Amino acid sequence: MGGELILIVEDQPLNRKLVRDILQATGYQTLEAETGEDGVRMARDHKPQLILMDIQLPGINGIEALKCLREHPATQDIPVIAVTASAMQKNKQEILESGFDGYQPKPISVTAFLDAVKAKLAQGVSS
Repeated sequence: MGGELILIVEDQPLNRKLVRDILQATGYQTLEAETGEDGVRMARDHKPQLILMDIQLPGINGIEALKCLREHPATQDIPVIAVTASAMQKNKQEILESGFDGYQPKPISVTAFLDAVKAKLAQGVSS
């Protein structure tokens, strides 16, 4: 881990703060967006190593934002983990089938969350 840049796309301020604080305390750099549109724009502008995306967002939702990211050459290969309160098994399957690279339910388990972030970043380094 070398201070990788992670984009957090989350409309709820307390959830955004929690994720930001966990990541920054672990040595990551963070950017934040409150809407799917802002998340897509910031991903194109800053090219983070990982994106953490809520599903229920104002404007375009996380699934639509992911489609926009996958359609653009500058962002198509950035891994995106869904971080969502849609924790039913059916929701998880639908989210992963829509193209997300991972899934973390809310409320987050700090250990499982950080393990998922580290694993996804490690995959990106080797590919």
